[in-house]
Amino acid sequence: MVIGYTTGVFDMFHIGHLNILKVAKSRCDKLVVGVSTDELVQIEKNKNPVISFKDRIEIVKSISYVDEVIPQINKNKFEAWKKIGFNKMFVGTDWKGSDTWNKLESEFSKINVSIEYIEYTHSISSSKLSKILSKIK
Repeated sequence: MVIGYTTGVFDMFHIGHLNILKVAKSRCDKLVVGVSTDELVQIEKNKNPVISFKDRIEIVKSISYVDEVIPQINKNKFEAWKKIGFNKMFVGTDWKGSDTWNKLESEFSKINVSIEYIEYTHSISSSKLSKILSKIK
């Protein structure tokens, strides 16, 4: 069985989020999704999500491509691997070639976990939606 894993904030859920989940599920038998807690978003991005963690996790749970949802309390992918035992990790192409993901690719290849990049949806993002929302206020 191929177990896939991906993570995200999934704030203001949009078609880009749906695309990554749909494509990821097509490449594995079971898809586990980590949803970033409000505290992690505050630490990593120095902002609060528009949609609460409780609501974001419920939204992601309701997506038919998702088999399991877990809180992402930190960005330690090896800790997640120890808990879940995934064979594949999915991430957007906007991260491809970054120092962080190059290192993860190298380290995960040693334990037979592949990292697969899914085309980033350039036409929409939660950051773009936040900018629009801030103009409306």
